[in-house]
Amino acid sequence: MDIATKNQLVLVLRYIDDKNNVQERFFEFIALRSASSESIATALKDRLAVIIPLDQHKLICQAYDGASVMRGATAGVQKKMQDVYPNAHYIHCYAHQLNLIMQQATSHISNVRIFFSNLSGFASFFSKSPKRTAVLDKVVAHRLPTSSNVRWNFHSRAVNTVFEHREDLIQCFESIRDSGDFDPNAVREAEGFAMLLENQQFQFFLQLFHNIMPHVDLLYAQLQKKNIDSVHINQCTQQFQQNIQKIRDSLHSMVEQSIGSEESSGSRTTKRRRALSPQDHVQIAAEVCDTILGHAKERFSFTDHLVSATLLQGDRYAQYSTAFPEDALRSTLKAYPMLNGSKLKTELSLIYSKDEFRACCGAVDLFQLFMENNVAEVFSETVTLLKILITTPMTTAEAERCFSTLKRIKTFLRNTMTQDRLNALAMLSMEKRLVTEMTDFNQKVIEKFAGLKERRAKFMFK
Repeated sequence: MDIATKNQLVLVLRYIDDKNNVQERFFEFIALRSASSESIATALKDRLAVIIPLDQHKLICQAYDGASVMRGATAGVQKKMQDVYPNAHYIHCYAHQLNLIMQQATSHISNVRIFFSNLSGFASFFSKSPKRTAVLDKVVAHRLPTSSNVRWNFHSRAVNTVFEHREDLIQCFESIRDSGDFDPNAVREAEGFAMLLENQQFQFFLQLFHNIMPHVDLLYAQLQKKNIDSVHINQCTQQFQQNIQKIRDSLHSMVEQSIGSEESSGSRTTKRRRALSPQDHVQIAAEVCDTILGHAKERFSFTDHLVSATLLQGDRYAQYSTAFPEDALRSTLKAYPMLNGSKLKTELSLIYSKDEFRACCGAVDLFQLFMENNVAEVFSETVTLLKILITTPMTTAEAERCFSTLKRIKTFLRNTMTQDRLNALAMLSMEKRLVTEMTDFNQKVIEKFAGLKERRAKFMFK
């Protein structure tokens, strides 16, 4: 919903341009009567009927953020769209799925949920008063980012900041507590946060998520790229699971190192009775890692129409050269009946046997290799499959960027603009590179503006 309380649907198209590059382009904002699946599906059908009026098989995928109104298998938007466009398979945005994985891992375990609640309290404490913030700037010289349940990179920033500046934060809270310039509530809260930062259990979870979050951030960054494809995402998600498994395997040494360093430093934490034993720490951390791994395996496992990505995964070519993946091929042909199965198998067998193809990282690289060497006609079915994989949108990151632009364009002071003007301004903002590459764009705009009607100012000179 925009600032004028109108429901807005953003339409982003993913395609391959005439230079064989992958593009994700904002098309338009569509004003909706309501946010129901029927209203959304009707609006999409009307617009797509204009874009691809002749060949309904050109639409090969649809991606949404996973809300029930969008993903419903019986009455959701994806089902209503697939009734008209049979090849438009549904993708639940992988970035949103990663967010859900982390929410599951941190909300179902009591100690971890308490840890993140306490972590969010640091930024809240300083945001209440500029006087407190002044002490933070003087002692720590670094602001604390606020946490968010929607964007997990904010949790990551909070974890990393507190981990890296823990000693400075303790000094900061102690300064607020001992200065005598703050009210009793601030003194009481500062004392509590100082004790919390010295608590062994808090420090252990801080160390644990300081090790986990960089891998989450890395996967988020990879999922938000425009030129990402399903083959590359499959490799990235597998690497993410391997990294979490490595952390899972090193928990015992992490606990021993954490407890040993605290005992040797003689901190006040060792003088108090530990709330959790080392074995309890290992058990809870293992449960966190197992939850992440379990949900990642479930959510990142490719459905039938994405199994085709494994056919072109370069690190498996050596394996496929000896044992052809018949099951994956059958799933691919079932999902995309327009492919010629026998010819595709012949082409893939040749690809698996050649070493030069194994160096390609992802479907985009392989597609570019075919096009640059003018062998697209030789591998026609493989190129068709590559085009399908490349144009399959795996995330809705571009749609999120469009909504961010909407908030900047349609503001409280500019909330009565028409839908056409909104789309025009959004296009100029989001596709500014296209505008700059257009020959004599500014001159053409001036000529069109000047030619609309007679004006007092003369914009055209002869």
